[in-house]
Amino acid sequence: MALPPPDPQFVLRGTSAAVHTLRFSCGGQEPGIPVLFSGSENGLIHVWNLKTHRVDTALDGHGGRSVYCVEIMGGKNRLLSQGRDQRICLWDLAEGRTSVTLSVFTENVGFCRCSLLKETQGRWLMAMAAKAPEEVQVLELPSKTSVCTLKPEVGAKLGMPMCLKLWQHNCGSQPLLLAGYEDGSVVLWNLSMGKALSRLVCHQEPVMSLDFDSKKAKGISGSSEKVLSIWSLNEQQNLQVFKTQELVNAGISDITIRPDKKILATAGWDHRIRIFGWKKLKPLAVLDYHTATVHCVSFSDHKNPSERLLAAGSKDHRISIWSIYTQT
Repeated sequence: MALPPPDPQFVLRGTSAAVHTLRFSCGGQEPGIPVLFSGSENGLIHVWNLKTHRVDTALDGHGGRSVYCVEIMGGKNRLLSQGRDQRICLWDLAEGRTSVTLSVFTENVGFCRCSLLKETQGRWLMAMAAKAPEEVQVLELPSKTSVCTLKPEVGAKLGMPMCLKLWQHNCGSQPLLLAGYEDGSVVLWNLSMGKALSRLVCHQEPVMSLDFDSKKAKGISGSSEKVLSIWSLNEQQNLQVFKTQELVNAGISDITIRPDKKILATAGWDHRIRIFGWKKLKPLAVLDYHTATVHCVSFSDHKNPSERLLAAGSKDHRISIWSIYTQT
């Protein structure tokens, strides 16, 4: 008999606004208190102490405009945030600082979250939607040097990029980019050549979110439809549909595969979080707590598997924290 779905381990309240992005910093080399960063519609980034379940710091760098992407840059003191003020900010939080050290003006008005990939110690690649509607720009940080601008072929009509994922097969290999577009397709880009290697139409509607498992060369995407699309990348760098998974209700805002590649979580417009096995996409649990759209899901990076958590942020101003490691 299946276990009943668990209740949240705890709930974080106090953002006073819809929560659009979440990022844990619990593992890493630095000892200290595990934290969760959340970005809200009111322009604030909250730093949550996961021992006290309270906010340690609130960062204000986006002029009251919604923050929809937060990334850790190698340790909890280096942070990147992206907001509706068309700015991407880098933060230095060491020794209690709360200062923006660098900002990039994106000139893009969409909701496409940027994607980060560590190149070497202190050097990162960042992909973001560019000023021209269909283009993606890749910069190197912190120098802000342009690496390439990815433009679809004339007549491709992909629409705006909606979600991005930089990745590489292993440390020494060429970085690649997966981009989900407004026309429902996912495109694999080669950055050094600046050209598309493969394109796959996965959805009838814009691709809202995607994640990719570079070890298995397999990815997953969701849209406003009632379907998840699982696709794979063959040796010739061609994307092909692997499987589709019907959903009970339409609308996926976010998808994330857990770092150990065993399970994945989806954030639903139907207020629910769904957990699937990654190997066969077997439905494992439906987590039902929120009273409005769930915008984002994030797995923690605890070193110890039994401590690992899942966080979900919602339009209802709450962040639910779940311990599902033991149940799955």
